[in-house]
Amino acid sequence: MKIDCFALGAYETNCYVLRSSEQAIDCLIIDAGFDSEQLVSFLQEQKLNPVALVLTHGHIDHIAGVNLLRDKFANVKVYIHKFDAEMLEEPASNLSAMTGSAYTAAPADVTLTDRDVIELAGLKLEVLHTPGHTPGGISLYAKEQGVVFSGDALFADSVGRTDFPGGSMTQLVSGIKDKLLTLPNEAKVYPGHGPATTIAREKSYNQFLR
Repeated sequence: MKIDCFALGAYETNCYVLRSSEQAIDCLIIDAGFDSEQLVSFLQEQKLNPVALVLTHGHIDHIAGVNLLRDKFANVKVYIHKFDAEMLEEPASNLSAMTGSAYTAAPADVTLTDRDVIELAGLKLEVLHTPGHTPGGISLYAKEQGVVFSGDALFADSVGRTDFPGGSMTQLVSGIKDKLLTLPNEAKVYPGHGPATTIAREKSYNQFLR
């Protein structure tokens, strides 16, 4: 798997472009935040074909690029967990209303549930429902490559905020322990913000998970 990462916007939201190989044209995108023009430029320069944009949750710093991507790539399909689907259309719940610039997008093309499998662009991602940051927060596990994209559930030495509407620290920690810490120790974790880590490291050092 070829992984390109862009830290987009003032919140430095990690956006990932996934390909089955360096030579592959089709790709999957995980999250698209503010200032996604950088992402679009990369896709165009590399002549890539984004077949899907998978959103780990519905907060504005992860969905702000949806409309731009749909405008530039007519065939891209947007995926989100069913519990966060309404956030694409509701500025209050996606938190854009707090920024003073309400943001809405058309509904997702596909809504996801726990343990769904996304098989596109020569890649296979298992949906792991890890709520608590948002009701429909998900992580995406590529078993064959030993990597998981954890959205805003699990970070290096930390976990996602739970003080926004729909948040729950109890639910978040429980989901992380049940769905993520049960993955192989060597699995590499690519979070929604900040540096990558491993399951083994978070088991050993993450104070929120003790």
